[in-house]
Amino acid sequence: MLKEFHSRWTELTLLIMAAAVFTITLVSLELSQGNELTTEILWIIGGFLGVLIGAHIVLCFLAPNSDQLMLPIVAVLNGIGLLMLARIDIAQETTLASRQVMWTIVGLVLFAAVLIIVRDHKVFTRFSYLLGVVGIVLLALPLVWPQPPGAEARIWIWLGPFSIQPGEFSKILLLLFFAMLLVQKRSLFTVAGYRFLGISLPRLRDLAPILIVWAIAIVIMGVSNDFGPALLLFSTVLGMLFMATGRVSWLLIGIILVAVGATGIYMISDKIQDRFSNFLDPLANYDNTGYQLSQALFGMSTGGITGSGLGNGYPELVPVAHSDFILAAIGEEFGLIGLSAVLILFALLVSRGFNTAMRVRDSYGKLVAGGLSLTVAIQVFVVTGGISALLPMTGLTTPFISAGGSALMANYILLAILLRISNTARRPQAEIAAPEDNAEVAEVRS
Repeated sequence: MLKEFHSRWTELTLLIMAAAVFTITLVSLELSQGNELTTEILWIIGGFLGVLIGAHIVLCFLAPNSDQLMLPIVAVLNGIGLLMLARIDIAQETTLASRQVMWTIVGLVLFAAVLIIVRDHKVFTRFSYLLGVVGIVLLALPLVWPQPPGAEARIWIWLGPFSIQPGEFSKILLLLFFAMLLVQKRSLFTVAGYRFLGISLPRLRDLAPILIVWAIAIVIMGVSNDFGPALLLFSTVLGMLFMATGRVSWLLIGIILVAVGATGIYMISDKIQDRFSNFLDPLANYDNTGYQLSQALFGMSTGGITGSGLGNGYPELVPVAHSDFILAAIGEEFGLIGLSAVLILFALLVSRGFNTAMRVRDSYGKLVAGGLSLTVAIQVFVVTGGISALLPMTGLTTPFISAGGSALMANYILLAILLRISNTARRPQAEIAAPEDNAEVAEVRS
């Protein structure tokens, strides 16, 4: 037992540092606003510390060889999210931070469950088609689920007092499915068909998988009136396809399909037209659809390089600042320096994920780790571009930071899968030389 804990000393040290900074900052925030330390604050601190301790213990026993930087990075990101939600709670008299702690604990339970059930990431290959079907069903389930009056997008299902966004979980299931599909059919995607302007293009019949993804994304986007998740899924699958084949022609085809699909949706969707107009000139629609983005830009401009200081800004003036625009709130109170630090943390997390993809020995593990890392990178890129008016808003949230139970639980599942693959990749050679492991790897590669 002591050996497992000693082997993850780096992770434990970083987690202690993250917990100490979080506790001191949250207490300072409350005292600076003239508030007393209530049981709610103690719940937030205790819940956060409990999650860190629990996650560390789980990894010590279930994935002792896994990467020791991923969990501390996620802990800092999660802590920053809780701090900003506590700040917004003070301004709006809400309980966002307390609810987020509850969902973080649920996320840890799912995190541990994945590591307990999935002892080897290659087990997903046995159920790849089932995972694909379940992923499609979850993605389409809100289309037939009763929605509240006036709902802008059909992306939620209600189970009593709780609401769940199944698309967050379907994203992971579909990535697991497509990773297996690309491993099995890799030779088809690398067969040259035609040459155009010096670029080798695939044969038309080999385009079927990517065309199917494109069609499903377009249909679900059109019916649910939610375009961010479909764009994220398509972009990630396209990136995985490039990782599997190394052919630039697939990227060009994907860009063309995105352009065609985006143009078609723009022609029929008032929501997308409004978002594109706000992207071009948010101040022109300040009193209407451009108000949210305009206020976010005002806030970040006020924050400047060093920020207005935690507790000294006005993040509550930005509608839905706790979700879609939480990075804007961070930019206002922590400035460009603080926002850049958050983006660097995400860059480190993604780089550790790609490092895992490079180190794992089987092709399936490489594509899964690369795909899951890529989806985090794309999501952060799109969100950052949206709040800064460099890209149209998509409705995506910031992983581990934005308020929301579904996204937080799904991201902890994503982290568990990455750490499971990392554990396999970093195991000593003697532990992975078992005949059954080699046979399974050969089966996946075939």
